[in-house]
Amino acid sequence: MAVVPVNGIRLNYEDSGGPGEPVVLVMGSGASGRAWHLHQVPALTAAGFRVVTVDNRGIPPTDVCAEGFTVRDLAEDVIGLVEYLGLGPCRLVGTSMGAYVVQELALLRPALVRQAVLMATRGRVDAMRRALTAAEIELYDSGVELPRRFDAVVQAMRNLSPRSLSDDTAVRDWLDVLEVTSGTSPGERVHMTLDPEPGRLDAYRNITVPCHVIAFQDDLVTPPELGREVADAIPGATFEALAGCGHFGYLEDPSAVNKSIVEFFRRIA
Repeated sequence: MAVVPVNGIRLNYEDSGGPGEPVVLVMGSGASGRAWHLHQVPALTAAGFRVVTVDNRGIPPTDVCAEGFTVRDLAEDVIGLVEYLGLGPCRLVGTSMGAYVVQELALLRPALVRQAVLMATRGRVDAMRRALTAAEIELYDSGVELPRRFDAVVQAMRNLSPRSLSDDTAVRDWLDVLEVTSGTSPGERVHMTLDPEPGRLDAYRNITVPCHVIAFQDDLVTPPELGREVADAIPGATFEALAGCGHFGYLEDPSAVNKSIVEFFRRIA
């Protein structure tokens, strides 16, 4: 891991090294870039790519910036890292909030992007997702601390598919992991506010880089129809909905996710 100065902050990243073409992975809200190292980094490295993961601002050891920031700030952080490491034009993968970041980066600096994979994404906020965000912010600001086990159960119900939730062994493992990682930091409080508002679908019609949208069929946080809207808005974008996956699809069915990513990347030699 290394911390570098970009865009006025200290940004933490990890570089797999190697001679392959670079891929930058951008994680979603409240999560460390280390989450990619469970499945995506090994698969992409095995496929011959050089993989760089990043901790978004708000996630230590990157600066927390609890006073506030925007999706554009996060996009410019990644731009700064790509330029610092001399990676461009490179491939990018983002999930959830990380996909919003990659979408904005593709608009801001298309010359830095060779291909982009957008997972669990959306280009607008519907009434249910707006209510969920408002409720999470209200809970955090109230100062109430939920018992870790209760928070883990809520996170599992929200982010996993019925397939995983009906597997008793898998559920016990997931709850153990989610209990350890539960809780919200001041930086993550800012992440809660970073929905694509106002609606960005019209702006995405100006994206010119090759994009592939991956949706998860059982995703309650970003339902597949919202990902389809993004694919329909971006000229030439492809779309795939993976069955048996919730919002954590890249962890629930990494083989299907990794296959979709690598096949898309190999369409452009």
